[in-house]
Amino acid sequence: MAVTGSVRVRLAPSPTGTLHIGTARTAVFNWLFARHHGGSFLLRIEDTDRERSKPEYTANILEGLHWLGLDWDGEPVIQSERIEAHRAAIAQLLASGHAYRCYATEAELVAMRELQQAQNRAPRYDNRHRDLSPEQERAFVAEGRQAVIRFRIDDGAVITWPDLVRGEMRWAGSDLGGDMVIARRAPADQIGDPLYNLVVVVDDAAMAISHVIRGEDHIANTAKQLLLYGALGHTAPLFAHTPLILNQEGKKLSKRDGVTSISDFQAMGYSAEALVNYMTLLGWSPPEGMGERFSLEQAAAVFEFGRVNRAGARFDWDKLNWLNGQVLHGLGAEPLRQQLLPLWAARGWGTGTGPWAEADWQRQLCELLAPSLTLLADGVEQATPFFTRPEPDAAALAQLASDGARPALVALLSLLPAGDAALSAEQAQALLAQAASQAGVKKGVLMKSLRAALLGSLQGPDLVSTWRLLHPSGEDRLRLQSSSTVP
Repeated sequence: MAVTGSVRVRLAPSPTGTLHIGTARTAVFNWLFARHHGGSFLLRIEDTDRERSKPEYTANILEGLHWLGLDWDGEPVIQSERIEAHRAAIAQLLASGHAYRCYATEAELVAMRELQQAQNRAPRYDNRHRDLSPEQERAFVAEGRQAVIRFRIDDGAVITWPDLVRGEMRWAGSDLGGDMVIARRAPADQIGDPLYNLVVVVDDAAMAISHVIRGEDHIANTAKQLLLYGALGHTAPLFAHTPLILNQEGKKLSKRDGVTSISDFQAMGYSAEALVNYMTLLGWSPPEGMGERFSLEQAAAVFEFGRVNRAGARFDWDKLNWLNGQVLHGLGAEPLRQQLLPLWAARGWGTGTGPWAEADWQRQLCELLAPSLTLLADGVEQATPFFTRPEPDAAALAQLASDGARPALVALLSLLPAGDAALSAEQAQALLAQAASQAGVKKGVLMKSLRAALLGSLQGPDLVSTWRLLHPSGEDRLRLQSSSTVP
């Protein structure tokens, strides 16, 4: 479907929790669509749930969007500040006859639902107070009853709309559960707190939203909201209902599946570039030849809803990890150092005197570690032997105790030149070959023993580069492991 006119989209998170990856993926699709068409990406904080909304959640949402690079246009709209506009719309619906006061008590509603369940019928409001006489209303008020306000939904209505993802949509009014509550209970002369479907319509109309892009779990709400747009005399936006993010069992991703908050992904060491790249792929297929690694700007240049899938998108940790590794591998030594410095500093590393406090040494370390990083946190774990003397693990101890290990390390130590001058890679390779020959062992025995002595493990980055970076402190480790403490 061709886009005409100015594009204005919005993200409308509720600050009742931290920024969820599902909300963030919705933000990504809204941002891509707006930027592709040179339009506006707006933000509305839907904080009308007074009990659960918290300022710290609002801060988390804003910080998460900023971290991901999803800049918004203008100041965020705070929904709770617009309650009078919401009540004015409800008063308009009451005056036009599209809404009415319902005095049914909670006990009566529970009894109604229990009867429907017993009769194996779908739960719905039976519209019992739709056409009360003035006398009936006065009697209910005299009893002290408070009223919700309901919006009339004609069971015979057919609601249709052209969905940008799912094509032509059709919904029967009889499937919407009866007349809809649009305001909570309040005395008969008042309008209670307005509810979600009403306030969303009022605010989207006030913000001149042209396209509503949100998850498929809102499809039934869309049918209800389209009726409200018509009753209030507003032009409805176009809708795009995107697929949900699913776990590996094909169910909606939830907290039970582990990490779902953007701030948690950040704390785990995922980069914003990789995470936002991956979220773009959750339900959207890039054009042929584009590949799976791209920036937000590159995705925005080609984004269209014709490439958004209808089926749910399964969350794939392996792909996210691969993307994150690709980002870290391509950062370059200095940008990687800047990201690792705060993590190192938290351990007390990289400060004081010595080569480990010098920027050039740290850049060399980053170059050495980068090819093996998946998460930024790996740059802490893998850097540990370079900042602290490691305790050899079981495999390293077994290697140091094996035949030829100690003579090989002693031979290497005897060949090291005096002074603190670092060896070149070529000099180091020559010394290794010479030491192995002098000790009468294969070079591989010396290499494994040297790795165990330097890193306390048989796993790690390039050995010669490691040895050179650890000079001269590496010699102390060789002397320790060549001493009588090793059987």
